[in-house]
Amino acid sequence: MGLWNAIVRFFQGGGEFMFPIAVVFVVGLAIAIERYIYLTMTAARNRGLWNEIVPLLGQGNFRQVAQATAKSDSAIGHILNYGLARIQSARRRDDIEKAMEESLMEVVPRLEKRTHYLATFANLATLLGLLGTVMGLIRAFQAVATVNPAEKANLLSASISVAMNCTAFGLMTAVPLLFIHAFLQTKTTELIDSLEMASVKFLNAITERQTPATAAA
Repeated sequence: MGLWNAIVRFFQGGGEFMFPIAVVFVVGLAIAIERYIYLTMTAARNRGLWNEIVPLLGQGNFRQVAQATAKSDSAIGHILNYGLARIQSARRRDDIEKAMEESLMEVVPRLEKRTHYLATFANLATLLGLLGTVMGLIRAFQAVATVNPAEKANLLSASISVAMNCTAFGLMTAVPLLFIHAFLQTKTTELIDSLEMASVKFLNAITERQTPATAAA
């Protein structure tokens, strides 16, 4: 209970700028949770589909691969579907690769969506904290200008302490958001790299199957 009271006093002592900083923190946290869940689920779906189709690729059973990717809503299924559709009209590896790159360009923005807002919110929280502190100091100096000289030091000290709460809260909001942003960026990059690696392995499997057929012809 004492901790909660201290938090409430700290929040109330920072002035009205504490409220927009709190809104920035709540919105940033909501985005972070949504992105983490989305990226984790996307990675799990990709891994599940890839584990399913690897044996089929090794057997050269592209028909079953096409069936598995068609019914999947995963990112890797979307990309491989483009490649499999291109096989029907083009036999060159470059044509299939370009089709899969086009699909990857559609998938990547969905993976990176909203993550960049976290860095923006971190900067915004810091600036709002500084602005709140500056406004608090301005009011403090205006207030002490009309009081008894003997009371000026105590009043100014108390006012500055209150004004600094805003900067402290801004930094307490910005630092976690920056760490979360870096974490999600790393997770997104790893996911994109895994999609590119799966695309290359898929293309290699197609090439290996096409080469014996071409030699026999």
